[in-house]
Amino acid sequence: MVEDNLKRVYKELPPGVKLVAVSKFHPCEEIMAAYKAGQRRFGENRPQEYASKVVQLPEDIEWHFIGHLQTNKLKLVLPYASLVESIDSRHLLDAVERWGSENDKVIDVLLELHLGAEETKGGFTETEIEDILDSVVRQAHHPYPHIRFRGLMGMATNTDDVDVVEADFARIEAFKKHLDAKYALPDFSELSIGMSHDWPLAVLHGATIVRIGTAIFGPRNY
Repeated sequence: MVEDNLKRVYKELPPGVKLVAVSKFHPCEEIMAAYKAGQRRFGENRPQEYASKVVQLPEDIEWHFIGHLQTNKLKLVLPYASLVESIDSRHLLDAVERWGSENDKVIDVLLELHLGAEETKGGFTETEIEDILDSVVRQAHHPYPHIRFRGLMGMATNTDDVDVVEADFARIEAFKKHLDAKYALPDFSELSIGMSHDWPLAVLHGATIVRIGTAIFGPRNY
């Protein structure tokens, strides 16, 4: 099933758009089924589950951390993460910088824009993100030498209203273009939007990364 689902997604996915197979709540056996079918990029959002899976699975897997990350769980995530997609506060950003300094490691991150209507969702405002990038570009002393800013991440409003979802994606697409024009950061190339139910629409709005779980692995095992 997993192999067939992967083939179906890749058949529809445009070249150049990266697929993160969201494997949270699914066992290592299902991840290995996707791995054997050629998938190498996986996403997790629970630090303990993530850290447990990393040591059981092949070393060439590219792990993306896609959930809210508490500062007391950095040691479970940062040693292995290829990309932390969900930096959603200055407090977390500063903690990741401290961890990188202490461990002599540069961490690739995406800044999460608060997109959806739900107040429970985390993320920065547009102004907060510009303040961060202003500090990186304009200060003589780089405030985050152990962080590489790779782009933006966002989650659309949880609704069946396609117009609302499209408006969310259009907003983050426009903001990404604004940041590219204003700062021209060479590594700031990624836009991670779109999940199993809305990723084709996300691709139309410039997604370079889509995060797909249910359409590959089926319903979560929890």
